[in-house]
Amino acid sequence: MMRGSFKYQAPPICDEPRHHKSQTNMAPRSSCRALLAVSLLVLALLAGLFAAHSAVRWPAVSLAIAAALLPLWGRSLRRRDEGTSRRVCVLVLGDIGRSPRMQYHALSLSKHGYHVTFVGFSETKPHGDVLSEEKITIVPIAEVKGVRVGPKVVTYVTKVMVQSLQLLRVLLTMELQEHVLMQNPPGLPSIAVTWFVCLLRGSRFIIDWHNYGYTIMALSHGPAHPVVRLAKWYEHFFGPLASHNLCVTNAMKDDLQKNWSIKATTLYDRPASVFRETPLRLQHELFVRLAAVYPQFRHTGSEEAERTIFSVRDLADSTVTLRAERPALLLSSTSWTEDEDFSILLTALEEYEGFIKGGASLPPLLCVITGSADLGVCLHKSSSGLDLPMKVVDMFGCCLPVCAIHFNCLDELVKHEENGLIFKDSAELAEQLKALLSDFPSSDGKLGTFRRNLRASRGQCWDDNWDQNVLPLITAPR
Repeated sequence: MMRGSFKYQAPPICDEPRHHKSQTNMAPRSSCRALLAVSLLVLALLAGLFAAHSAVRWPAVSLAIAAALLPLWGRSLRRRDEGTSRRVCVLVLGDIGRSPRMQYHALSLSKHGYHVTFVGFSETKPHGDVLSEEKITIVPIAEVKGVRVGPKVVTYVTKVMVQSLQLLRVLLTMELQEHVLMQNPPGLPSIAVTWFVCLLRGSRFIIDWHNYGYTIMALSHGPAHPVVRLAKWYEHFFGPLASHNLCVTNAMKDDLQKNWSIKATTLYDRPASVFRETPLRLQHELFVRLAAVYPQFRHTGSEEAERTIFSVRDLADSTVTLRAERPALLLSSTSWTEDEDFSILLTALEEYEGFIKGGASLPPLLCVITGSADLGVCLHKSSSGLDLPMKVVDMFGCCLPVCAIHFNCLDELVKHEENGLIFKDSAELAEQLKALLSDFPSSDGKLGTFRRNLRASRGQCWDDNWDQNVLPLITAPR
């Protein structure tokens, strides 16, 4: 996902429903009568509190008003129409543009005729298919920072409180949704708030477990920190209250059942159709664009050909070929989080350079964070040992072999010596780079074998996987 110049415009809360198509694809939220009822209820209660010592029996009056408004509010919140059964809210308390799995959920739902209200932060531009789909409405929410003075716990508490009110406002004022599909983590406070709203409105609540929030927090605070322990209790308490649960690995499915008493359906991450091997012509065009910015991609040549350090395009017939003396291109994407230690890669590259200085016949390496490549490296270590790196899924979608650092359940994705290699430290990674690139650029070596295996074993795509595992939950009768 690349950053782009786009702007979201949140709709007025109490406007009459409108629909229009634009790049931001915004649609307003309804249920204004419910919001009005809530406002009157709050005002009635406040009137009772501030007038407690008045000669008029205001507490009794306010309670009577509240008692009268509660049924009105409840009926308004649960009022179904002919479109309710075809509406699903997809919720992520994070950046929509950096939540590919939730974007895939939204697209799959829209393909089956559901109208999707996609709620989340709007920092990064979502995929173009999400923006152009008329059945997907993006409702942006602002990221809350919390109070920046006093102890950190005050900042954290105020952030949770404001986020809770923010989510309540959004979820209670949108049209009634048949399902709310929420990503976890982050789950604090979204799990509790979403469960409460679904209870009030009669919607089905689905949690998609990507990991455990408390294990991610433990990376920076330690497992014994009070906030981490509170987050663990929170997930254990509210997680089982969902109507249905999805998870990303069988290992997590087993852990949820054993330790959390949660029955979940495994939905493996699969590459979307956009991920595929890049044709040579498009590779060359990419390298040319990169060469205009990064000198490492440039290569001077004759006027009869357009050259980069990797490829050549003959200007006479526009044919593109790869240079025999090209360096190997090593790719590694990252989210720069605590569960990725890039010092492992840097140390391995130093050892790789030592192999060359020692006389090994190895190609030079050009390392980038994204793009077409000969070999991918994954340094993601799951905080829980139960999730899988999305970057490897995308790399495999492009038939790119991978060297990945070991953690529990990784073998559900990376098959050692079949579609890649698994390493434990920088020394082992360096040896693997040496073994894989010793025959480069020939396709007869182990690297070529891995790529051929990936081409031959392209399994389920995301759409088929989703239709098999998620669609039955969405369409199941109440």
